Amino acid sequence: MTALNKQPLSIPKIYDSLFAAHGPQNWWPARTRAEMMIGAVLTQNTAWTNVEKASSNLRKNSALNFQTLQKKSVKQIAEWIRPAGYFNQKAACLKALSGMIAEYGSVDRLFKLNTPDLRNQLLGVKGIGPETADCMLLYAAKRPVFVVDAYTRRLLAHYGYKKESESSYHNIATFFTDALPVEVQLFNEYHALIVRWGKDNSRKKAA
Repeated sequence: MTALNKQPLSIPKIYDSLFAAHGPQNWWPARTRAEMMIGAVLTQNTAWTNVEKASSNLRKNSALNFQTLQKKSVKQIAEWIRPAGYFNQKAACLKALSGMIAEYGSVDRLFKLNTPDLRNQLLGVKGIGPETADCMLLYAAKRPVFVVDAYTRRLLAHYGYKKESESSYHNIATFFTDALPVEVQLFNEYHALIVRWGKDNSRKKAA
């Protein structure tokens, strides 16, 4: 049998392979749910090292929380998060997200919504797309949703799932959830391992 005729590894087997190679990733690195959600906005289109710099600026100014961000101007927030890039857009997003959370009273109250309604509320904030919303759902709200990003598509293509890799965000997420036990910790670890795999491969290509 030629390599072209081989069946690709199953989605669970790919997870086993990644976990064996890299071990637990302990992701998302955040002290609070608010910090995680803020980080999910900051990490859009930038390296994590830049997120850490922006988060550090917010922490130094006691602004790594939604109560403080809601009271600050977009201009001030943008100045603090400048290292993360696209700082004006991200500042406006954080300001809007803070306002939406304030309408509910707290993150705790917001998270009492069921998963579809919570996702819709997050997607209603300008600057939050499916990937960012699902990161917040998975890592902050502990909901069993599968996060899809560019690395997920590359992983699928790498393992022989070319058709699936070119599908829609929703279809790719469903492809994974249909193949796996619906467990928050599993989805958390799988997404983190995919990101690790993607970054490692990017470094190898750049070398």
